[in-house]
Amino acid sequence: MFQGRPGLNGVKGEKGDSGGGSGYGYPVSALKSFGVGTSEHTSGPAVRQDGSIFTMTQRASLGQLEQPRKSPSLLFSEELSQSKSSQVFLETCGLFPQLHLIALNSPQKGGMRGISGADFLCFTQAQAIGMKGTFRAFLSSKLEDLNSIVYSSNRENVPIVNLKDEVLFDNWNRIFSDSRMRDNVSIYSFDGKDVLQDDTWPEKMMWHGSTSRGQRDVNNYCEAWRVGERALTGMASPLQSRSLLQQSSSSCSSSYVVLCVENSYIRDSRQR
Repeated sequence: MFQGRPGLNGVKGEKGDSGGGSGYGYPVSALKSFGVGTSEHTSGPAVRQDGSIFTMTQRASLGQLEQPRKSPSLLFSEELSQSKSSQVFLETCGLFPQLHLIALNSPQKGGMRGISGADFLCFTQAQAIGMKGTFRAFLSSKLEDLNSIVYSSNRENVPIVNLKDEVLFDNWNRIFSDSRMRDNVSIYSFDGKDVLQDDTWPEKMMWHGSTSRGQRDVNNYCEAWRVGERALTGMASPLQSRSLLQQSSSSCSSSYVVLCVENSYIRDSRQR
């Protein structure tokens, strides 16, 4: 074992507690990485293996390498804070998973050439503004209930947002549990108009053709969205209620809002 300069205390060291410290509050492994010769516990000034004294400044720098162990509660608090900061950053950059709910640029009667015609309108208008996700009409159809349009893996953990990425609903399933849109957040069309304020839609009603739980209402969906005649009816909802599934049976000749929803998450490629 190396012996320090004559007169310096603690070169060999004395037995201390079992914490593995050096006597200066620094772990032995940290001192050794600086070339310091020390026993398991050093009570006096630390000495390098070349015989030089380990200075106070050098000892202070070690404190930046080895920090006291943090309590689990403090670590959890810091991780939560970092998580929230990361979420805000991702949302700002458009990288955070989200599904858009956007209106067609003009009102539609109940006859939309079937659900495929309505889906095509959603697809082309989304493509026109550079959105790459798959958009489907927010309508129940002959073969599919409204509540099943979004992929099951995205129904619970992905927020529903408007054109401006403002959150309308916490997730897809909330729409079908009597949930209302968040206050002071509006629905926009693909060309940027506020549906609730713009005169393009004199009647603030939207088609859905569904029950309050998002299942198809075969007696109220304008013959699967193929007929726009007064004699037939489709289920609609007043948007002022901020609930998308209010039950109002309306003539299929009415011109109402049609919403489009992104059915699975894909990174938004629009320039911001």
